[in-house]
Amino acid sequence: MRIRRPLTCIAFAVMLAGTGHATPVGSQPAKVSFNFTSQSLIPTYKGKKTVDFTESHKPGTVIVRTRQRKLYYVLPGGKAIEYGVGVGREGFQWGGTTRVTRKAVWPTWTPPPEMHERQPGLPVSMPGGPDNPLGARALYLGSSLYRIHGTAYPYTIGQAVSSGCIRMLNEEVIDLYERTRIGTVVIVEQ
Repeated sequence: MRIRRPLTCIAFAVMLAGTGHATPVGSQPAKVSFNFTSQSLIPTYKGKKTVDFTESHKPGTVIVRTRQRKLYYVLPGGKAIEYGVGVGREGFQWGGTTRVTRKAVWPTWTPPPEMHERQPGLPVSMPGGPDNPLGARALYLGSSLYRIHGTAYPYTIGQAVSSGCIRMLNEEVIDLYERTRIGTVVIVEQ
């Protein structure tokens, strides 16, 4: 994997102290029916769309444009699916070319020691579920701790707030998850 300016990072969580968003370690997430209406929380984002995309990338390639807060899944015939994303905050941006090396449904979130140092009080681990910061799906990038993943915080789409991971609406990361395979090329442009 080639990454410019590598940083130690995993999925960022906006873990609001005392808000009850965390599930205690060892307990199961509450039985919640998952509602795909998160776009109503993001007034400027209207959802994924198919757009013209005439760059010379192979169909199936994922392009992330962090400055635009957009992710493109390249389709045949000069088209791509454009998704809105949240990206790394100041000091946590990165760029490079990598591949999807693992995929997970409702992934477990385990913050690394560096994140615990920055944000004391985070759980040691959090099982997958609607309140998990990694959301409904995760695409693991190379051997890094970076991921493209869903989010329990849909209002962060279009923002630079993560620790370097690329976050998407849960319903849209599910769509991307179904389209990608292990080995999919991912290009992150700053």
